Amino acid sequence: MEELKFLREQGVDDLLISKVEAFRREYPVRQAAWERVVQPSIPFYGKEILEMAMAALLEGSNLLLSGAKATGKNILAENLAWIFGRPVYNISFNVNTDSSSLIGTDTFRDNEVQLRKGSVYRCAEDGGFGILDEINMAKNDAASVLHATLDHRRIIDVPGYEKIDLHPAVRFIGTMNYGYAGTKELNEALVSRFLVIDMPALTEENLHRVIRHDYPDIRDEALDAFAGLFLDLQVKAANSEISTKAMDLRGLLAALGAVRVGLRPWQAVQMGITNKAFDIFEREIVSDMVMTRIPEEWTKEQVF
Repeated sequence: MEELKFLREQGVDDLLISKVEAFRREYPVRQAAWERVVQPSIPFYGKEILEMAMAALLEGSNLLLSGAKATGKNILAENLAWIFGRPVYNISFNVNTDSSSLIGTDTFRDNEVQLRKGSVYRCAEDGGFGILDEINMAKNDAASVLHATLDHRRIIDVPGYEKIDLHPAVRFIGTMNYGYAGTKELNEALVSRFLVIDMPALTEENLHRVIRHDYPDIRDEALDAFAGLFLDLQVKAANSEISTKAMDLRGLLAALGAVRVGLRPWQAVQMGITNKAFDIFEREIVSDMVMTRIPEEWTKEQVF
C-alpha cells in the first residue's frame, strides 16, 4: 500500500506492516466517514516509536503520548490514523469540554427530541481513531465519560438512550504536555486504560527530514542553520534557561514559508521564533541564539 511506503523506508518491522494491512482489509471504512480519513501534512519519523505505537494499537489497546512540547505527539497520532486507514475525530479538552460535548446533547428535530451525536459517539460508531488532545486538561465530568469509553468492556451507556457498542476498530490516542496552565495529574484508573509512550526529543536527523519534507529545495547550509537553531532552543529549554514558547517547530516551518515568498530570513525568524518569547530577557537570549545561526544579511537566495 502506498500509504505504508514511508514505514518501509524507515525499516519498520515487516510483520507489523503486514498486520496493519490485514487490519485495513478487515475493517473497511464506510462511505460516509471517508472524508475523515486524512493524510497528515508531515510524516512521522522515528522507527522505534512507530513500532511501539503500531503494536499497541494492533493489540487493541488505547495509546497515551506524553512528553514535552515539539516532540511530535499530534503528528504521530494523525499518522497512526492514516497508517491504519481510519477516520479521525479530534477531541480537544478545555474548561468547556463536558460529557455532552463528547457523547452528544438532546436537540429538537422533526417534532421529536433526538440525540445530536458528539465526537466520541460518532467515533465509536464509525470505527474511528479518536485523538484526545491535552487529555490532562479534562475536567471530572469529561473524565467520567473517558473512564467508560476506554474500559475493556467497550460499551458507552448514554442516559435515556440505548447503549453504544464500540466498533472493533475504534482506538483512542491521548496526548499530553507537562506543566501547561490548566493541566493536572491523570488519575491511576484513567492511566491504566492506556499503554504509554514517553515521546523523545527531536533528533537532528529527524528534524532535517521534517524540514526537507516541506521544503525539498532548501540549501544544505540553510538547513543546518535552521535545524541547528531549533536544536539549540531545545537544549536551552531542557536546561530551564528559557521557556518552551520560542521552541516552536510550527513557527520555524512557517518562517521558512515566509522566506520562500520573499521575506528576509532574519525577519521571518523574528516572527516565527524570537517574538514568541514575550519576556524581554528571554527574548534577548533567543535573539542572541538566532544571531549565531541566521546572519542578518542573509536573503532568500541563501536559503532557497
